[in-house]
Order: sequence, then structure tokens, then C-alpha cells
Amino acid sequence: MSSSTLSPPHHRTATATTAHNASALDRYVVGESVLFTSARHTLLTQGRQMLLQGDLATLPERVAATLASDAVMADSIAAGAIAFDGTAAYLSVPAIVDWSDPLPAGRTRRSQTRQTAWQITPVPAPQDYLAAVRAALERIADGALTKVVLARALELLAERPIEVRELLHQLAGRGRHVFAAPVQGRTLIGASPELLVSRHGHIVTAHPLAGSAARSADPITDRQRAHELLRSVKNRHEHRVVVDAVADALQPHCSQLHVPYEPTLVATPTMWHLGTQISGRVRELSTSSLALAAALHPTPAICGTPTEQARAAIADLEPFGRGLYAGMVGWTDAGGDGEWAVTIRCAEVSDRSVRLVAGAGIVAGSDPEHELAETSAKFRTMLQALDVSAIV
Repeated sequence: MSSSTLSPPHHRTATATTAHNASALDRYVVGESVLFTSARHTLLTQGRQMLLQGDLATLPERVAATLASDAVMADSIAAGAIAFDGTAAYLSVPAIVDWSDPLPAGRTRRSQTRQTAWQITPVPAPQDYLAAVRAALERIADGALTKVVLARALELLAERPIEVRELLHQLAGRGRHVFAAPVQGRTLIGASPELLVSRHGHIVTAHPLAGSAARSADPITDRQRAHELLRSVKNRHEHRVVVDAVADALQPHCSQLHVPYEPTLVATPTMWHLGTQISGRVRELSTSSLALAAALHPTPAICGTPTEQARAAIADLEPFGRGLYAGMVGWTDAGGDGEWAVTIRCAEVSDRSVRLVAGAGIVAGSDPEHELAETSAKFRTMLQALDVSAIV
């Protein structure tokens, strides 16, 4: 099936097929296309009318002005990724916008090009990550902050170039939002479980996740871990801090806002999470999905609280720049509709190199060894897709 230019999905009748979805993955062009999936649809872009870069603080207004101008075709969108620190954005206005049905749930296809050897370098070393968690706990005990999310990275080098399209097939079904976007000679790719925010007409939705437990291959153990997570006082407190922060950020932009008091369990193939789906009605349709995303970012789920103190702790205690990890990826259209996922369970890929980042929320009572194990569990989404069995 060939690509076609379609209006955004809420303006059309859905006629795409599962076969179309399979070809969307196959027709993804490395270095050019943006791929983004959700429960509503799959987005695949082709070609580029222009590139939009810059600071998140002014980006929503500039994107809205560009999409409303005569410089781009009607029904254009802006799609791509924005870095954690908000100072770097990589959005393109594509020449062709192709919408199709959501990717079907189920197993990923068997890899046809398996890697056989990897060189893996943890940054920092595990013992240094443990020391950073202890330092964060000291700051929390001193009252300097309530929570900080500390991340660590894995630098992987393969014996041959990475097949990005094959990796996309491996990631299909591993997260609610499978994505890939070009970023200055690299590809951001991942399978995020977390919706930062979406806007469709007046309806606004956010689905923050905080509080996690690793899945188990044993069904009884797996159910026990899920139930323990749902009952955990520590994890429920950590989750509520995030939910309240998201609600507070959305409230000024919404005429109605529904915030459930009780979290629910959200399952991925590798993790259990506590999640709360927040929904509301936007006050003004001039407030775009990207503007809402900018108002929310960064949430305590990927930064901490208070925000500025948590940012400072991250800068002090993480020995690397986060780049696109814990930023956002998605799209927005000229009417302001759009979807943005948090860039977690992701990697930056370039030729033979892959960079993974995973973090854990540190609060009073956190155990450093447990937080290290949580980051290891979160790496599994990408490591399994890459066919890497090492324990790191």
C-alpha cells in the first residue's frame, strides 16, 4: 500500500487496516520519518517541508504560527522530539502525513538480523550510581528536596550497524507509544508506557506513571509484585505527588478536570507501574497540545520535586547529559490537537552505537540497591529488543 496524505484522524473516517500498520513500520525511512503510535492510531511521516528547532519556552507559539502560515501545506502537522532540558527541540513539518490504525497488540516478530556481540559500558558504574542515590537521600533528609529522579546510562557498541527498522519491529507491542524520530544524525527510538498529554478537540488527557516494580516470568510472583506495588505506602505517596503536580499544571488551562483518587496498575512486558488517567476540557482551543506539554514538563515522575531543586540535584549527581531521555516525543496540528509521550524506555541510535538511559525516583525511605535494580529492569525493554541478555 502506498503512502497517502490524509487529514488528521479526527477529521476522517478510519479505513486503514492492520496490513497498513505492518507496512508503516516497513516504510519508515531512517533519518527522515517520524513514527508515533498510540491507542488511537499510527502516525508515519515522509519528507520534510521545514525543520523547527529551539527552546520549549517559545516553541508552542512558533509552531502554531508556522502551521497557520501559507509557508506550509494545509492540514500540516509538526512532529518530533524535545530534550529533557527543554533547550533543544527537533520537530519537522512533513511533506506527507500518513495515519493508520493502532499497532496490533501481541508478540514482536522474530528478528532477521540478530547482533552477536556487544561492548557495554555503564555510566556511571553501578557502585557510583549507588553512591549518587545515597547522596540524594542525604539531601532529602536535610529537607533540600522531596524527590529526585536519578538516571544512569548504558553505552552499547555493536559489531555491525544497527538496523533501526528491524529494531522498530522488535519494539512493537512493548509499550503504548512506539516511536522513532531523527535527531541530528541519530535516531531516537523507544516504546514509552507514559502519555504526557493529549488534546483532541476540547478533551485533554494525561496519564502519569510513578511507582514501579519489575515483572516476573513466574505468574504467581508476578501477581504478588503487582499487588505489593498497589499496596505500597511509599510508592503510592510517590505516585500521588506526581498526580497532584500534573493536575496543578493542567488546572489553569481546563474548565473541568477529573483526577481519580486511586491509582491503577499499568503493565508493560517488563514493568508494573502505578498510573492515573487524568481527563478534562480545555478552556480555550487556542491552547495547543504542545502548549499543554510545555506547561507540564518536567513532571516529578521524571525530574522530582520541588522542580528546580531536583534539576540542580540531577545536574550535580548524574555524570552525563540526559539529552532526549525524559523529554517528550509526539505531534501537534494546526488546530492544536496532538499527543505527546514521555521519552522513557528509549535509546539514541547512531550507526553501531546505542545509548540507553533509565531512572528511578528517589524519596525518603528509598533503598539504593532497590533503585539500582529498578533501573536495570527498565533497561530490559530496549535490551530485549536489541537481543542483549547481559545483566547490567
